[in-house]
Amino acid sequence: MADKMIDQTARFADMLAAMGTEPRLRIIRLLLSAHPGGMVVGDIQAELGIPPSTLSHHLEKLKNEDLVNVRRESTYLWYSANTQVLRELLAFLYEECCARNKVITPEEIAQFCKEC
Repeated sequence: MADKMIDQTARFADMLAAMGTEPRLRIIRLLLSAHPGGMVVGDIQAELGIPPSTLSHHLEKLKNEDLVNVRRESTYLWYSANTQVLRELLAFLYEECCARNKVITPEEIAQFCKEC
């Protein structure tokens, strides 16, 4: 049980590290706004103004941590946020702060989500 928790914590730490740069966090937010269809690389680049080679590097890092999905349609690569993995990450954070320790109540989170 302890090994599983350590592995899970390491996995989520890697995900948070991958999102821990401003461009990658902007990419995740943009892909969430385009959910569920996602966006082609050119549209991501145009929207965020990230040079193509740099964008490719950031998308690869997010993909390696399973934070984004990619699918090929003809000659286009479509990227989308992996909402299942993001739910798991949020649940991991929620478990400690809101379920076990009650630092933040579920009602506060629900209220915050309503305000977004």
